[in-house]
Amino acid sequence: MQIAGIIIEYNPMHSGHMHLLKETRARLGANGAIICVMSGNFVQRGDFAVLGKLPRAEAAVRSGADLVLELPLPWAVSSAERFADGGVQALMATGLVTHLAFGSECGDAAALQRVASALVSEVFSHHLKRELPLGNSFAAARQRAAAALLPPEDVSLLSAPNNILGVEYCKSLLLHHSAMQPLTVPRRGAAHDDETAREEHPSASALRARLRNGERDAAMVLMTPAMAEIYRREEDAGRAPVFGNICERAVLARLRSMTEAEFSMLDEGREGLCNRLYAASRKAASLEELLAAAKTKRYAYARLRRMTLWAYLGLMPADFPKNLPYLRVLAANRTGCGLLAKMRKCAVLPVLTKPADVRRLDTAARRLFAQEARATDLYTLAYPNLAAAAGGTEWKEGPVIL
Repeated sequence: MQIAGIIIEYNPMHSGHMHLLKETRARLGANGAIICVMSGNFVQRGDFAVLGKLPRAEAAVRSGADLVLELPLPWAVSSAERFADGGVQALMATGLVTHLAFGSECGDAAALQRVASALVSEVFSHHLKRELPLGNSFAAARQRAAAALLPPEDVSLLSAPNNILGVEYCKSLLLHHSAMQPLTVPRRGAAHDDETAREEHPSASALRARLRNGERDAAMVLMTPAMAEIYRREEDAGRAPVFGNICERAVLARLRSMTEAEFSMLDEGREGLCNRLYAASRKAASLEELLAAAKTKRYAYARLRRMTLWAYLGLMPADFPKNLPYLRVLAANRTGCGLLAKMRKCAVLPVLTKPADVRRLDTAARRLFAQEARATDLYTLAYPNLAAAAGGTEWKEGPVIL
């Protein structure tokens, strides 16, 4: 049986996501299955997910996935490299996944593997260390370093966001000596961050922009049918849409209460970015103003947003675990339940099907789950209806079984 893994956010789910699911299933054949690893309530760009993780996981299963596992918080809100590695770790740990499926602008798995092989070499590391002090962004420095090892057509792949993520997936497969085979489907429709709401395969950014601008009906017609139905349900319950600006004053209050030493703990690269954020936090009266003040040519907004989110959630990069301690189930259909039965025999990590399961695990696992619980309690404070934001939901809610 061929089983594909897909690393997702579905923030929210649209026709482009459905296209990848359908194409993947077609390539696997009639007996294939799909396991997704999905970010929880916070996403890689350093933001709140527009819908909670259980509704998004339910939409995934109702739209073609069989089983959805959670990508834990420290990986979900990290760089593309760490995000990809967490997803690959989870898929490998199931003991079942034969293929890693993802969308890319190029649609060429072999080319992405060539780039990945170059980027994990010691020679590339040497070139990158030489480029980084020159003041360019990390992305620009990476391309210049790659140009010393690869032909121009391969280097150009590092200019497109889904290609870049695909390279990170391939890097992780190489570093973990995984037998999973990359399977990439050409991306169609809007580009990754294109906020133009195209009729065919819009970007999730476009849907969020419409929701943020009050164009709710226009956004919903671009969602998958299951996602639109679930969105209406969550909206009626006062739990959608979720936008981080609702908690803006709380985030700013947290930043202003932090010391310089605490800001320094957010800076993974020890590059002085923490100093810019600290100075900006003393003056800024909005998150937009804070990010604009801290931004430079070298640092991407996403990195600044992640650092700000880490501060709000009380996350410190030095404490991020290297390896996943468990697999947590968010949603499954009948086929997915069959996969779970197999995982109980072949998975290399404990599988949590209810919150109480974590109490039987080691200290690192319990600490991570407690971290997830605290973050969810902060996430719910961004619900449109505060009456729906009762705390402690992580300890009460189990997976969605369809």
